[in-house]
Amino acid sequence: MRAPRPAHPPRTPSPGLRRARPGAAGHTALRMPAAGRGRAEPGLPRQRESRAPRRLPAHPAAPPAAARPAALALVILLSFASRFHRLAEPPHVCWDETHFGKMGSYYINRTFFFDVHPPLGKMLIGLAGYLSGYDGTFPFQKPGDRYEQHNYVGMRGFCAFLGSCLVPLAYLTVLELSKSLPAALLTAFILIFDTGCITLSQYILLDPILMFFLMGAVLSMVKCNSCADRPFSASWWFWMSLTGVNLAGAMGVKFVGLFVVLLVGLNTMYDLWDLLGNLSLSLVMFGKHLLARVLCLILLPLALYTAMFAVHFTVLNKSGPGDGFFSSAFQSQLIGNNLHNISVPEHVAYGSVVTMKNLRMAGGYLHSHWHLYPEGIGARQQQVTAYLHKDLNNLWIIKKHDSDTADPSDPSIPVEFVRHGDIIRLEHKETSRNLHSHQHEAPLTRKHFQVTAYGINGTGDSNDFWRIEVVGRQAGKLIRVLRGQVRLTHVATGCMLGSSGKILPKWGWEQLEVTCTPYLKETPNSLWNFEDHINPKLPNISLDVLKPSFAEILLESHMVMIQGNTALKPKDNEVTSKPWHWPINYQGLRFSGVNETDYRVYLLGNPVIWWLNLVTIGLYLLITVSAAVALKRGVQLTSELKDLSRVVLRGGGQIMLGWLLHYLPFFMMGRVLYFHHYFPAMLFSSMLTGITWDTLLKFCAMFLSPSATARKVYGAGFLALVLLIIYSFYLFHPLSYGIIGPMASDPSSPMAGLRWMDSWEF
Repeated sequence: MRAPRPAHPPRTPSPGLRRARPGAAGHTALRMPAAGRGRAEPGLPRQRESRAPRRLPAHPAAPPAAARPAALALVILLSFASRFHRLAEPPHVCWDETHFGKMGSYYINRTFFFDVHPPLGKMLIGLAGYLSGYDGTFPFQKPGDRYEQHNYVGMRGFCAFLGSCLVPLAYLTVLELSKSLPAALLTAFILIFDTGCITLSQYILLDPILMFFLMGAVLSMVKCNSCADRPFSASWWFWMSLTGVNLAGAMGVKFVGLFVVLLVGLNTMYDLWDLLGNLSLSLVMFGKHLLARVLCLILLPLALYTAMFAVHFTVLNKSGPGDGFFSSAFQSQLIGNNLHNISVPEHVAYGSVVTMKNLRMAGGYLHSHWHLYPEGIGARQQQVTAYLHKDLNNLWIIKKHDSDTADPSDPSIPVEFVRHGDIIRLEHKETSRNLHSHQHEAPLTRKHFQVTAYGINGTGDSNDFWRIEVVGRQAGKLIRVLRGQVRLTHVATGCMLGSSGKILPKWGWEQLEVTCTPYLKETPNSLWNFEDHINPKLPNISLDVLKPSFAEILLESHMVMIQGNTALKPKDNEVTSKPWHWPINYQGLRFSGVNETDYRVYLLGNPVIWWLNLVTIGLYLLITVSAAVALKRGVQLTSELKDLSRVVLRGGGQIMLGWLLHYLPFFMMGRVLYFHHYFPAMLFSSMLTGITWDTLLKFCAMFLSPSATARKVYGAGFLALVLLIIYSFYLFHPLSYGIIGPMASDPSSPMAGLRWMDSWEF
């Protein structure tokens, strides 16, 4: 009896590589369906299959394991040689050495300063200078100042050491992700021979320190992922803990270190999600995995980060140029500050003589002087400004709005404290005029009202009345000096007293503008605190009673740093750039020199390398999409192609995500940006180039060559890339190591003919 026909014809294999049946020789041959073929139609004879790519000879580009230590030694040697070559040249201050060298000196001298970045990088620079014999006396006033007898090479050498370590760290990361020595070597050669990386590593800067911790975190993360089959082993704990240490280091150098924190965080979330889906893993064991990551990747970095600030504030205990950026309570802890170890009355009373400090970063003291606003600038009344320095013209007397307050030293008059919600007058002590506002426009800030000093001997009008309120307090509460944050609301117009931070012209002695803003948004610009407080009828207390806690100091320092970062604006004639400029190497930075007679160093990436990296990003996306579509369509791949796809999608995907996280956020930043901000992202694009071109060359060798010449095709492609990189370095290396002589436009210049873009300035 004839068997019934199946409801559906038997399914033929999907297009792609598949194993054919053993041939006469008894071995398995690789075959691929003919180009353009889909499923075979029922009843039709199968077409002849096209010949499949031959298997590469056993690991054609993979040298024996003994070659790996030799390759790593070569990478380390070339990296250190390229970074330490001519390290002492030029013997003068270059670019931002004027900032970070000076800050290293502050640590050596224990002088307090302010910077928009966390302190770890500057602390390490100062430590390197101290250990190498630098005494902290060089002023670092401006670029071009000669170091003379001062020992600066130790600080440069420290930065060069960390910059040299970037190459082996990247090499080991790519080797771990791709398991390919040529991919790791290609990445190493890209970073070794990039002129931009060399330049950025040879000077007293934060960038090599930041990138060292960044690459350390990435390598530790990748190594920890490789230990996933041995959870809770010694190596697993070591690499996870080291990841946390490096995250703390990256955050402690610059806030952009948060980008690598985000990268590690996303990797950790993926791991935990994968573990949660493993039904063979109990919830108790999953909880242990979660707690281990919380301990190593959250609590450990936070503890180290906090300890770093504790050391920072302990070391910098002397008054210095950073005092004015911080609150009065904080300043009272600095040796040499006028608030250190003094005693003042704790609560403000009527008749007290006070100074008021604006709480915006470097906001200054409420100030007035005999000079009037010029004609055409609001009402021609006495100027009121914010002044950054201590001065007798900062003193004001607090009086009731509806009566004069007699001499506070008169013992027959009882003390009456100022309370939250009171309406007061502020009389300028030196000129006896009242703080005043009206609806005339402010000198510089549009739609804000002018603030003046008005009246004679304390007698003015109703525009002198201000309501005093303490942030976070209830009506009737007393007002504390130093710690109490107050706002002054003008009774007649409803505007709030504040400092715009704008610098007045010469008629205002280049002090800061004070306005009355009708926009009642509470910002540091419109908040003040009482600092000096004189009232002989009140008992004095030591300011140690008002000492801020470490948590308050830590919070305040971060608020000041964040405000400082957002307020960064370009200086006159300063070269800034936009994020889209960076990957195309559109414009560099002058590190040293301008004219033909100067020793010129120019920060510019090796154009061949940078443009190769840019092309590779597009190529990687194309390869990734092709591999993803092939896998989605069920294409059967050989083991070699499966391995290559895994490297591209998993290893390359992690690197691509790192590049995106370290590049795209700059498009959303409002602060001033510079070319060197791209270099952390450039590390990721260089690693991606190593992985992508290694994969592409292997793929081409498999498909375009018979097995006898596959090794030659792969080797020739790899060698061509390396020679191209080395030759481009030979052409552009004077940019890193210095040029003296004609500019590139002169035919006799060593850079003649190499100014390929008009925006390059060398």
